[in-house]
Amino acid sequence: IASDLHGDAECTATLLRRFDESDAERLVLLGDLLYHGPRNDLPAGYAPKQVISLLNEVRDRLICVRGNCDTEVDQMVLPFPILSETALLFVDGRTWFAAHGHRAGANPTAGDLPALPAGSVVLTGHTHIPVLETNDQGILLLNPGSVSIPKENSVHGYMTWEDGTFYWKDLDGTVVSTYEL
Repeated sequence: IASDLHGDAECTATLLRRFDESDAERLVLLGDLLYHGPRNDLPAGYAPKQVISLLNEVRDRLICVRGNCDTEVDQMVLPFPILSETALLFVDGRTWFAAHGHRAGANPTAGDLPALPAGSVVLTGHTHIPVLETNDQGILLLNPGSVSIPKENSVHGYMTWEDGTFYWKDLDGTVVSTYEL
């Protein structure tokens, strides 16, 4: 589970190496794949054409939602769906709701979510700040931070789901934090 690649080919290549090493079935990308937007500095490895090529190589294993920097033009060069605002997944008997977080899921503590049963998982990106917490309704709120432009002294990171546990990892694959269901 990763978010906010922002066209950084170096970080994306590292993320995809970790994905291949994990033997995971799918990589969930929570938006902002190719461009950095006007509020962010240019990532060090900024090369969106290379990111296009990297993502296209694993297109059959991706689940993506649209970020605020993703556009129809991006969809023209990526032969897998990236423009859905949200995704609803069912994993190990739980409902997972995925959104970039700039609209749906932007303020999950204020009711900015669809009706979800307790025990559901909400995945968002957008803020570039990792989150692993449960809200008052018993819904797990997760944000993997940013692959390319981490904020608030967080690391370039992503998350994995293995045997009932979420692992937040840096791009070296080192576990930074865990959350067990």
